[in-house]
Amino acid sequence: MTTDRSAEDTAPAPFTDLRKWLTHLARTGRLAVIREGTPLNHRLAAIAKRLDGKQAAFFPKPDGHHGVPVVSGFMSRRSWIAEAMGVPEDQLLRRFRKAAANPLPWREVPPAEARCQEVVHRDRDAREVLPIPTHSEHDNGPYITAGLVIARNPKSDIQNVSINRIQVHSKERMAILMLPRHLWAFYKEAESRNEPLEVAVAIGIDPLTLLASQAIAPIDFDELEIAGALHGAPLKVAKCLTNEVRVPADSEIVIEGRILPGVRESEGPFGEFPKYYSAREHREVIQVDAITHRHHPIYHTIVPAEMEHLLLGSIPREATLLAHLQRSFPNVSDVHLAIGGVGRYHLYVQIRKTHEGQPKNIICAAFGAHYDIKQVIVVDEDVQVHDPMQVEWAVATRFQADRDLVVITGAQGSALDPSTTVGQDFSGGVPPAHSQGLSAKMGLDATRPVVYPEHVFTKVRIPGEGEVDLADEIDTASRIDFEAIGAGT
Repeated sequence: MTTDRSAEDTAPAPFTDLRKWLTHLARTGRLAVIREGTPLNHRLAAIAKRLDGKQAAFFPKPDGHHGVPVVSGFMSRRSWIAEAMGVPEDQLLRRFRKAAANPLPWREVPPAEARCQEVVHRDRDAREVLPIPTHSEHDNGPYITAGLVIARNPKSDIQNVSINRIQVHSKERMAILMLPRHLWAFYKEAESRNEPLEVAVAIGIDPLTLLASQAIAPIDFDELEIAGALHGAPLKVAKCLTNEVRVPADSEIVIEGRILPGVRESEGPFGEFPKYYSAREHREVIQVDAITHRHHPIYHTIVPAEMEHLLLGSIPREATLLAHLQRSFPNVSDVHLAIGGVGRYHLYVQIRKTHEGQPKNIICAAFGAHYDIKQVIVVDEDVQVHDPMQVEWAVATRFQADRDLVVITGAQGSALDPSTTVGQDFSGGVPPAHSQGLSAKMGLDATRPVVYPEHVFTKVRIPGEGEVDLADEIDTASRIDFEAIGAGT
């Protein structure tokens, strides 16, 4: 007797270990090993950027750090991320949504099983222990860009996981950018009590936990539980040595510390994901208490504004946005945060249109789903939202500005969008926090009418074009003498 098994049951196993994933990339020609001695100041990032989206870059002995290699770019293609999850690319969002909806509580392991604590440093300068690069031309020093910042809510003790830029500017202090989200809320609660917020920065994480860290989840929802669901088993975590935070036990490196109350130090400028620099400001400060790591750890750095950075942020957002829109509009079939819109600002929505005016409702719902979204384009189901050329074609042939344009002024947008500050007068050179990110929103209804005459909006296609196998049709052995065609007739 035979039984049918679902595609998910027979799918390849996900990659739940960073080193196994890097081995797989190397085996399939997608990891380049760089010559020894690459300078950490700009050169490492420059090489990784040149390889962006083609190969991950592995630096065995960067700039004098002979014990800690650096890797970058191992999640720099959408197809690679799907492969790491063990699903076809068209199932990527569905798999992430399923994991987010069915989290698995993590499992704490004893210190003897915590590989991230095999080596312990106290009273050491992170810049000496770790090969932390300086990335862009005007960056104000070395930055940790791929660290999972993990903290506990002082009210509930439930953790939050995020990736924040961290400038390492002295032996035991690091300045951190916190946007007004969950980590910021935790810190403000601790600061109101005049208490530090205990944190850990985990570096060198498996690809699925890294992706899970970027989920848009409610406050008091530990993203490490989404990582467990993506893994298919509870994530192993370990308690930090100097505080109560739990970190992935197989992390390559962990920096333990406290965000100090009432302390601000200079941070920035830094080249951010919109491909511009954010200004120098006074930011909150992490006091470093300990650095732990595996024997022979691997340091991960994300080159800002390149594909690894953009995709890690955009794919979890897409999954959340799709679920949000489908709750009210079940005819929404797909979404895409365009890389041209830095994976954050421009959203394409594919729908099966049933009523006139419906796309405008969807546009408004999308703006309410996440304040970063600046532009929404709604297209029909015959337009592939992951192909910018098809979306542009829909705008060119189905959109009229006086009829199909939605503009909302004075809305909250991204504080990292430099266009939001144009025309504002700030005596100190930096806008106050309450006015940062003031933005206009634009929606474009690029759908055809529900009813139209004859073939006015029928997309041109040739019967059988999708079934043509060129290998069967092209005669590779044939040679044509074009000058002899017709000769002697």
